[in-house]
Amino acid sequence: MLAVTTLATLALSTTALGAAVQRRDVSYSVTGGTRVPIKDPAPVAISYEFFAFPGYVNDVGATAQCVKNLDDAAGAPTRIRIGGTTQDRATYDPSLTSAVSYTVASAGAAPLTLTYGPSFFDLAGKLSGPTTIGLNRRLNNLTNSIAAAQQAADTMGNLYAFELGNEPDLFSSSDPIAGGKTWTPSADAASQVSWQASVSRALNKTDIIQGGVFLQPPKWSVQELGPVEVSSGSLGYVKSFSDHSYPQSACGGASTNLQSLQSHSGIVSYTKGFAAEVTAANSAGKPLFFGETNSATCGGGGISPTFGAALWIVDYVLQAVLLGYERLYFHQGGWSRRSRSMVVADKPGTIGNCQYCWWGQYDTGAPYYGAYFAASALGGMSTISQLDDGTGSIGVYAFGDTTSPSRVVVYNSAYFTSGARSYTNITLTDMIGSSATVKRLTAPYSTSRVDQGQNPTFAGQMFANATCAIEGTQVTEEVHLEGGAATFSVGASEALLIEFKAHKY
Repeated sequence: MLAVTTLATLALSTTALGAAVQRRDVSYSVTGGTRVPIKDPAPVAISYEFFAFPGYVNDVGATAQCVKNLDDAAGAPTRIRIGGTTQDRATYDPSLTSAVSYTVASAGAAPLTLTYGPSFFDLAGKLSGPTTIGLNRRLNNLTNSIAAAQQAADTMGNLYAFELGNEPDLFSSSDPIAGGKTWTPSADAASQVSWQASVSRALNKTDIIQGGVFLQPPKWSVQELGPVEVSSGSLGYVKSFSDHSYPQSACGGASTNLQSLQSHSGIVSYTKGFAAEVTAANSAGKPLFFGETNSATCGGGGISPTFGAALWIVDYVLQAVLLGYERLYFHQGGWSRRSRSMVVADKPGTIGNCQYCWWGQYDTGAPYYGAYFAASALGGMSTISQLDDGTGSIGVYAFGDTTSPSRVVVYNSAYFTSGARSYTNITLTDMIGSSATVKRLTAPYSTSRVDQGQNPTFAGQMFANATCAIEGTQVTEEVHLEGGAATFSVGASEALLIEFKAHKY
């Protein structure tokens, strides 16, 4: 049992943070907003780059504990997807004794070709959560992909679904699957439904494919694929659909912007852009996931290892769940995922050397704190509602079961990089009980990075860099309720997780 320190009032914690600049008060009823069902017990999920997966399991000591922390926060096993660009470079070799075999031009680079064997699926089968496996469609070797699928189905009791190709919107006429012809959304849709039928029939299974796997909705989208699934008779083979989502790009020298990334109004606007995808998946009667996502493409650039990226994860996860995406698989790579150049590594030659990766052999990065916070906010809850209007810097969400809110998240997305931290007072009303307990997610600045010595804390605790174990005494803030109301002070670039007695609507 972890030690817990409780502060008598929220004001004590604010004082401890240093000089504070108070700002305007805003009030919300915890019973406000439209209650939306949380459809999956563990929406915060993990995607491992295909070639790197065995290394994460076998060589990175923190992996098991980092995943377990998320399991514990959610109250359910973390969902896993194994895929990415290198799944479409991979060939299954049933005689290979190692899980994966490849060579790279330099440390930190990705293999241009690789083989994998039966023990790859032995490792995947030991994961605690439902696991999706990416298969190669780009090379147009259906027989080989079916052989891999059969081995996975025979080995993995935790198998959730297969993806047939990764981001087919990036395929070109020079890829074998295109047969020298222009690759279009309609060509891909025809290919997807054909492969779905072939793989599923070979396995004698239905409800086994994760369709879509698109990077560029709406041109390449579930909106376009869904009707083809229905008309072709392949919809019964589909278990779920997925899109990929990266709000910013670090590819080819593109610039990234942390202030924009963590902006609450910006996150609301960005996520709403996927509303038509949710409608299309609902029309098909299938779950929809962000099957691969993170802050910026090509490894993440300078913004991705920061505390601001952790805050982005919190708000982005909650907005996606509100919209109707049931899971978000955050990608863990080790290389520049959309180019063949190396990513600058914090430790050359290691897995986890991409900027957006949550952990590696040496550090548990700042973004992981946001993932853990989001999993803690959603864990055990069945509904979510947004209390703010989405146009300002403050995000406020309530969580509960179908009749009772018992948890609130307050997020202040104001960008903070120096000087005295400003604070906004948020008054919550219509609560029941005598007090509320607050856990604060904070760091020195939005730009803080673990590898530069500025660790975030959640309720006063940190994650050990080499092991991902929770360290320190938990510090919570106890706030007295008067007439069902209380005021909470949240600093710029901070988030609060507030829990109180369940309230009947």
